Amino acid sequence: MSHSTVPRSRAEAKTKTPARTPVASVGATGPGGERGSGKPSLRLRFRRDRVLLLMTLPALVLVLLFNYVPILGNVVAFQEYDPYISDNGVVSILNSPFVGLENFQRIFEDSAFWNAVQNTLVLFFLQLVLFFPIPILLALLINSVVRPRVRAVAQAVLYLPHFFSWVLVIAVFQQLFGGAGVLSQLLRQNGYDGINIMTNPDTFPLLITAESVWKDAGWGIIVFLAALASVSPDLYEAAAMDGAGRWRRMWHVTLPALRPVIALLLVLRVGDALTVGFEQILLQRDAVGPGAGEVLDTFVWWNGVRNQDFSYAAAAGLVKGVVSLGLVLAANKVAHLMGEQGVYKK
Repeated sequence: MSHSTVPRSRAEAKTKTPARTPVASVGATGPGGERGSGKPSLRLRFRRDRVLLLMTLPALVLVLLFNYVPILGNVVAFQEYDPYISDNGVVSILNSPFVGLENFQRIFEDSAFWNAVQNTLVLFFLQLVLFFPIPILLALLINSVVRPRVRAVAQAVLYLPHFFSWVLVIAVFQQLFGGAGVLSQLLRQNGYDGINIMTNPDTFPLLITAESVWKDAGWGIIVFLAALASVSPDLYEAAAMDGAGRWRRMWHVTLPALRPVIALLLVLRVGDALTVGFEQILLQRDAVGPGAGEVLDTFVWWNGVRNQDFSYAAAAGLVKGVVSLGLVLAANKVAHLMGEQGVYKK
Protein backbone atom coordinates (compact mmCIF):
# COMPACT_ATOMS: atom_id res chain seq x y z
CA MET A 1 0.00 0.00 0.00
CA SER A 2 1.40 3.37 -0.97
CA HIS A 3 1.90 6.18 1.51
CA SER A 4 -0.61 8.37 -0.34
CA THR A 5 -3.46 6.06 0.67
CA VAL A 6 -2.61 5.89 4.37
CA PRO A 7 -5.09 7.89 6.48
CA ARG A 8 -3.87 10.77 8.55
CA SER A 9 -3.08 10.21 12.15
CA ARG A 10 -5.38 11.56 14.90
CA ALA A 11 -2.71 13.97 16.07
CA GLU A 12 -2.35 15.47 12.63
CA ALA A 13 -6.10 15.76 12.28
CA LYS A 14 -6.38 17.56 15.63
CA THR A 15 -3.67 20.07 14.79
CA LYS A 16 -5.52 21.22 11.70
CA THR A 17 -7.16 24.57 12.29
CA PRO A 18 -10.84 24.68 11.17
CA ALA A 19 -11.78 27.31 8.65
CA ARG A 20 -13.59 30.29 10.14
CA THR A 21 -16.90 31.45 8.82
CA PRO A 22 -16.85 35.15 8.00
CA VAL A 23 -19.07 37.18 10.32
CA ALA A 24 -21.48 39.50 8.60
CA SER A 25 -21.07 43.09 9.49
CA VAL A 26 -23.82 44.91 11.33
CA GLY A 27 -26.37 46.26 8.92
CA ALA A 28 -25.15 44.10 6.03
CA THR A 29 -27.78 42.34 4.00
CA GLY A 30 -27.29 38.67 3.26
CA PRO A 31 -28.92 36.41 0.68
CA GLY A 32 -32.66 36.59 0.60
CA GLY A 33 -32.72 40.07 2.11
CA GLU A 34 -31.87 38.98 5.68
CA ARG A 35 -29.83 41.45 7.66
CA GLY A 36 -26.85 40.60 9.83
CA SER A 37 -28.84 41.32 13.00
CA GLY A 38 -31.05 38.29 12.28
CA LYS A 39 -34.21 40.27 11.54
CA PRO A 40 -35.57 39.54 8.06
CA SER A 41 -36.35 42.41 5.76
CA LEU A 42 -39.88 43.56 5.00
CA ARG A 43 -39.76 41.99 1.54
CA LEU A 44 -38.67 38.63 2.91
CA ARG A 45 -41.35 38.70 5.60
CA PHE A 46 -43.99 39.54 3.00
CA ARG A 47 -42.93 36.59 0.84
CA ARG A 48 -42.80 34.30 3.87
CA ASP A 49 -46.26 35.27 5.19
CA ARG A 50 -48.04 35.89 1.91
CA VAL A 51 -50.45 32.97 2.47
CA LEU A 52 -51.48 34.29 5.89
CA LEU A 53 -51.86 37.79 4.48
CA LEU A 54 -54.14 36.50 1.74
CA MET A 55 -56.22 34.68 4.36
CA THR A 56 -56.72 37.88 6.35
CA LEU A 57 -57.48 39.98 3.27
CA PRO A 58 -61.29 39.35 3.28
CA ALA A 59 -61.54 40.32 6.94
CA LEU A 60 -59.43 43.41 6.29
CA VAL A 61 -61.71 44.45 3.42
CA LEU A 62 -64.79 44.03 5.62
CA VAL A 63 -63.26 46.14 8.39
CA LEU A 64 -62.31 48.86 5.93
CA LEU A 65 -65.77 48.92 4.34
CA PHE A 66 -67.88 48.81 7.48
CA ASN A 67 -65.63 50.48 10.08
CA TYR A 68 -63.35 52.98 8.41
CA VAL A 69 -65.13 54.11 5.24
CA PRO A 70 -68.22 55.26 7.21
CA ILE A 71 -65.94 57.54 9.25
CA LEU A 72 -65.79 59.78 6.18
CA GLY A 73 -69.48 60.44 6.66
CA ASN A 74 -68.73 62.45 9.80
CA VAL A 75 -68.20 65.40 7.49
CA VAL A 76 -71.98 65.99 7.72
CA ALA A 77 -71.42 67.16 11.31
CA PHE A 78 -69.92 70.30 9.81
CA GLN A 79 -72.70 70.75 7.26
CA GLU A 80 -76.40 71.47 7.06
CA TYR A 81 -76.91 68.07 5.53
CA ASP A 82 -79.99 67.48 3.39
CA PRO A 83 -80.33 63.87 2.18
CA TYR A 84 -83.15 64.80 -0.21
CA ILE A 85 -80.95 66.85 -2.52
CA SER A 86 -80.19 63.76 -4.56
CA ASP A 87 -80.84 60.04 -4.58
CA ASN A 88 -77.08 59.57 -4.35
CA GLY A 89 -75.81 60.06 -0.80
CA VAL A 90 -72.37 61.19 -1.95
CA VAL A 91 -73.93 63.89 -4.16
CA SER A 92 -76.06 65.04 -1.22
CA ILE A 93 -72.95 65.41 0.95
CA LEU A 94 -71.07 67.32 -1.74
CA ASN A 95 -73.96 69.72 -2.35
CA SER A 96 -74.84 70.36 1.31
CA PRO A 97 -73.59 73.73 2.63
CA PHE A 98 -70.89 73.86 5.30
CA VAL A 99 -71.80 75.55 8.58
CA GLY A 100 -68.56 75.03 10.47
CA LEU A 101 -68.96 74.41 14.21
CA GLU A 102 -72.57 75.56 14.39
CA ASN A 103 -73.90 72.07 15.15
CA PHE A 104 -71.41 71.60 17.98
CA GLN A 105 -72.43 74.94 19.44
CA ARG A 106 -76.05 73.79 19.42
CA ILE A 107 -75.07 70.60 21.21
CA PHE A 108 -73.23 72.32 24.05
CA GLU A 109 -76.16 74.71 24.54
CA ASP A 110 -78.76 71.91 24.57
CA SER A 111 -79.86 70.87 28.07
CA ALA A 112 -81.19 67.56 26.67
CA PHE A 113 -77.69 66.64 25.53
CA TRP A 114 -76.20 67.25 28.99
CA ASN A 115 -79.05 65.27 30.56
CA ALA A 116 -78.17 62.36 28.26
CA VAL A 117 -74.49 62.69 29.24
CA GLN A 118 -75.41 62.62 32.93
CA ASN A 119 -77.61 59.54 32.57
CA THR A 120 -74.90 57.79 30.54
CA LEU A 121 -72.21 58.43 33.16
CA VAL A 122 -74.50 57.34 36.02
CA LEU A 123 -75.23 54.05 34.27
CA PHE A 124 -71.54 53.55 33.45
CA PHE A 125 -70.29 54.02 37.01
CA LEU A 126 -73.10 51.88 38.39
CA GLN A 127 -72.34 49.04 35.98
CA LEU A 128 -68.61 49.40 36.59
CA VAL A 129 -69.10 48.93 40.33
CA LEU A 130 -71.88 46.31 40.29
CA PHE A 131 -71.60 44.52 36.94
CA PHE A 132 -67.88 44.35 36.14
CA PRO A 133 -66.77 42.36 39.26
CA ILE A 134 -69.55 39.76 38.96
CA PRO A 135 -68.00 37.75 36.07
CA ILE A 136 -64.75 37.61 38.04
CA LEU A 137 -66.52 36.28 41.13
CA LEU A 138 -68.49 33.76 39.09
CA ALA A 139 -65.32 32.54 37.38
CA LEU A 140 -63.63 32.05 40.75
CA LEU A 141 -66.69 30.21 42.06
CA ILE A 142 -66.94 27.86 39.06
CA ASN A 143 -63.20 27.27 39.07
CA SER A 144 -63.39 26.11 42.70
CA VAL A 145 -65.99 23.42 41.90
CA VAL A 146 -64.29 20.03 41.96
CA ARG A 147 -66.80 17.90 40.07
CA PRO A 148 -66.59 18.46 36.30
CA ARG A 149 -70.27 17.63 35.73
CA VAL A 150 -71.45 20.22 38.25
CA ARG A 151 -69.08 22.76 36.72
CA ALA A 152 -70.41 22.09 33.20
CA VAL A 153 -74.04 22.43 34.32
CA ALA A 154 -73.28 25.70 36.13
CA GLN A 155 -71.55 27.13 33.05
CA ALA A 156 -74.46 26.15 30.78
CA VAL A 157 -77.04 27.73 33.10
CA LEU A 158 -75.06 30.96 33.37
CA TYR A 159 -74.33 31.17 29.63
CA LEU A 160 -77.94 30.63 28.51
CA PRO A 161 -79.38 34.17 29.08
CA HIS A 162 -76.72 35.66 26.81
CA PHE A 163 -78.49 34.14 23.80
CA PHE A 164 -81.81 35.78 24.70
CA SER A 165 -82.81 38.94 22.86
CA TRP A 166 -83.33 42.13 24.83
CA VAL A 167 -87.04 41.94 24.02
CA LEU A 168 -87.26 38.60 25.81
CA VAL A 169 -85.13 39.78 28.74
CA ILE A 170 -87.30 42.85 29.29
CA ALA A 171 -90.45 40.72 28.98
CA VAL A 172 -89.15 38.41 31.74
CA PHE A 173 -88.42 41.37 34.02
CA GLN A 174 -91.85 42.83 33.20
CA GLN A 175 -93.49 39.62 34.36
CA LEU A 176 -91.50 39.73 37.58
CA PHE A 177 -91.33 43.42 38.51
CA GLY A 178 -94.08 45.09 36.45
CA GLY A 179 -97.32 46.53 37.80
CA ALA A 180 -99.08 43.17 37.30
CA GLY A 181 -95.97 41.09 37.91
CA VAL A 182 -95.25 38.41 40.45
CA LEU A 183 -93.75 40.81 43.00
CA SER A 184 -96.73 43.18 42.95
CA GLN A 185 -99.18 40.31 43.26
CA LEU A 186 -97.35 38.93 46.28
CA LEU A 187 -97.41 42.37 47.94
CA ARG A 188 -101.14 42.79 47.32
CA GLN A 189 -101.91 39.34 48.66
CA ASN A 190 -100.16 40.29 51.90
CA GLY A 191 -101.95 43.62 52.31
CA TYR A 192 -99.37 45.95 50.76
CA ASP A 193 -99.60 48.25 47.76
CA GLY A 194 -98.24 46.90 44.53
CA ILE A 195 -95.17 48.47 42.91
CA ASN A 196 -94.13 48.89 39.31
CA ILE A 197 -90.34 48.98 39.11
CA MET A 198 -90.39 48.95 35.31
CA THR A 199 -91.86 52.48 35.14
CA ASN A 200 -90.08 54.03 38.13
CA PRO A 201 -87.50 56.62 36.98
CA ASP A 202 -85.70 56.52 40.35
CA THR A 203 -84.89 52.81 40.12
CA PHE A 204 -84.28 52.78 36.36
CA PRO A 205 -80.42 52.69 36.61
CA LEU A 206 -80.60 49.74 39.01
CA LEU A 207 -83.08 48.00 36.70
CA ILE A 208 -80.79 48.43 33.68
CA THR A 209 -77.83 47.08 35.65
CA ALA A 210 -79.80 44.07 36.92
CA GLU A 211 -80.90 43.19 33.39
CA SER A 212 -77.31 43.45 32.13
CA VAL A 213 -76.03 41.25 34.96
CA TRP A 214 -78.65 38.57 34.34
CA LYS A 215 -78.07 38.54 30.59
CA ASP A 216 -74.31 38.93 30.14
CA ALA A 217 -72.52 38.09 33.39
CA GLY A 218 -72.38 34.38 32.59
CA TRP A 219 -70.93 35.05 29.14
CA GLY A 220 -68.28 37.36 30.59
CA ILE A 221 -66.73 34.63 32.71
CA ILE A 222 -65.40 32.81 29.62
CA VAL A 223 -62.35 35.06 29.40
CA PHE A 224 -61.57 34.72 33.09
CA LEU A 225 -61.98 30.94 33.05
CA ALA A 226 -59.54 30.78 30.13
CA ALA A 227 -57.05 32.81 32.15
CA LEU A 228 -57.52 30.55 35.16
CA ALA A 229 -56.94 27.46 33.01
CA SER A 230 -53.42 28.72 32.25
CA VAL A 231 -52.42 28.78 35.94
CA SER A 232 -50.11 25.89 36.80
CA PRO A 233 -51.47 23.51 39.48
CA ASP A 234 -47.95 23.40 40.93
CA LEU A 235 -48.45 26.95 42.22
CA TYR A 236 -51.52 25.90 44.19
CA GLU A 237 -49.71 22.83 45.54
CA ALA A 238 -46.70 24.89 46.58
CA ALA A 239 -48.94 27.44 48.30
CA ALA A 240 -50.82 24.65 50.09
CA MET A 241 -47.56 23.08 51.28
CA ASP A 242 -46.54 26.47 52.69
CA GLY A 243 -49.71 26.49 54.76
CA ALA A 244 -51.85 28.81 52.61
CA GLY A 245 -55.57 28.22 52.93
CA ARG A 246 -58.17 28.56 50.19
CA TRP A 247 -58.55 32.33 50.57
CA ARG A 248 -54.80 32.95 50.59
CA ARG A 249 -54.33 30.78 47.52
CA MET A 250 -57.00 32.77 45.74
CA TRP A 251 -55.46 36.09 46.83
CA HIS A 252 -51.82 35.25 46.08
CA VAL A 253 -52.14 32.83 43.14
CA THR A 254 -55.50 33.21 41.38
CA LEU A 255 -55.97 36.97 41.41
CA PRO A 256 -52.39 37.75 40.21
CA ALA A 257 -53.03 35.41 37.27
CA LEU A 258 -56.21 37.34 36.42
CA ARG A 259 -54.68 40.77 36.87
CA PRO A 260 -53.51 41.32 33.23
CA VAL A 261 -56.90 40.21 31.87
CA ILE A 262 -58.75 42.40 34.37
CA ALA A 263 -56.61 45.41 33.39
CA LEU A 264 -57.23 44.84 29.68
CA LEU A 265 -60.99 44.42 30.04
CA LEU A 266 -61.17 47.41 32.36
CA VAL A 267 -59.44 49.60 29.78
CA LEU A 268 -61.87 48.42 27.10
CA ARG A 269 -64.82 48.94 29.45
CA VAL A 270 -63.74 52.50 30.21
CA GLY A 271 -63.44 53.18 26.48
CA ASP A 272 -67.00 51.89 26.09
CA ALA A 273 -68.23 54.10 28.94
CA LEU A 274 -70.46 56.25 26.74
CA THR A 275 -72.14 53.18 25.21
CA VAL A 276 -74.37 51.58 27.82
CA GLY A 277 -76.75 49.52 25.70
CA PHE A 278 -78.72 51.16 22.91
CA GLU A 279 -81.35 48.48 22.27
CA GLN A 280 -81.92 47.74 25.93
CA ILE A 281 -82.58 51.37 26.86
CA LEU A 282 -84.49 52.25 23.69
CA LEU A 283 -87.07 49.55 24.48
CA GLN A 284 -87.67 51.06 27.95
CA ARG A 285 -87.15 54.76 27.25
CA ASP A 286 -90.83 55.61 26.83
CA ALA A 287 -91.79 53.76 30.03
CA VAL A 288 -89.70 56.04 32.28
CA GLY A 289 -89.49 59.13 30.08
CA PRO A 290 -86.50 60.82 28.42
CA GLY A 291 -85.51 62.51 31.67
CA ALA A 292 -84.33 59.19 33.15
CA GLY A 293 -84.08 56.96 30.07
CA GLU A 294 -82.21 59.18 27.60
CA VAL A 295 -78.55 58.28 27.00
CA LEU A 296 -76.18 59.43 24.29
CA ASP A 297 -76.98 56.58 21.90
CA THR A 298 -80.73 57.13 22.13
CA PHE A 299 -80.16 60.90 21.90
CA VAL A 300 -78.32 60.44 18.60
CA TRP A 301 -80.96 58.02 17.30
CA TRP A 302 -83.87 60.23 18.32
CA ASN A 303 -82.46 63.36 16.71
CA GLY A 304 -81.00 61.68 13.65
CA VAL A 305 -83.61 59.07 12.73
CA ARG A 306 -86.83 60.33 14.29
CA ASN A 307 -86.31 64.09 13.89
CA GLN A 308 -84.15 63.70 10.75
CA ASP A 309 -81.67 66.28 11.99
CA PHE A 310 -78.76 64.29 10.64
CA SER A 311 -76.04 66.92 11.05
CA TYR A 312 -76.95 67.54 14.67
CA ALA A 313 -76.97 63.82 15.46
CA ALA A 314 -73.66 63.32 13.62
CA ALA A 315 -72.07 66.08 15.69
CA ALA A 316 -73.27 64.44 18.92
CA GLY A 317 -71.95 61.07 17.78
CA LEU A 318 -68.60 62.60 16.83
CA VAL A 319 -68.25 64.19 20.27
CA LYS A 320 -69.00 60.83 21.84
CA GLY A 321 -66.38 59.08 19.70
CA VAL A 322 -63.65 61.60 20.49
CA VAL A 323 -64.35 61.42 24.22
CA SER A 324 -64.36 57.60 24.12
CA LEU A 325 -60.98 57.61 22.36
CA GLY A 326 -59.58 59.90 25.04
CA LEU A 327 -60.91 57.61 27.77
CA VAL A 328 -59.23 54.59 26.17
CA LEU A 329 -55.88 56.38 25.95
CA ALA A 330 -56.14 57.64 29.54
CA ALA A 331 -57.13 54.22 30.92
CA ASN A 332 -54.35 52.55 28.96
CA LYS A 333 -51.84 55.04 30.42
CA VAL A 334 -53.04 54.17 33.92
CA ALA A 335 -52.59 50.47 33.11
CA HIS A 336 -48.99 51.17 32.04
CA LEU A 337 -48.35 53.02 35.30
CA MET A 338 -49.65 49.97 37.18
CA GLY A 339 -47.21 47.72 35.32
CA GLU A 340 -49.74 46.12 32.97
CA GLN A 341 -49.70 46.01 29.19
CA GLY A 342 -53.23 47.29 28.56
CA VAL A 343 -54.47 47.47 24.99
CA TYR A 344 -51.00 48.07 23.53
CA LYS A 345 -47.43 48.19 24.82
CA LYS A 346 -45.52 51.36 25.57
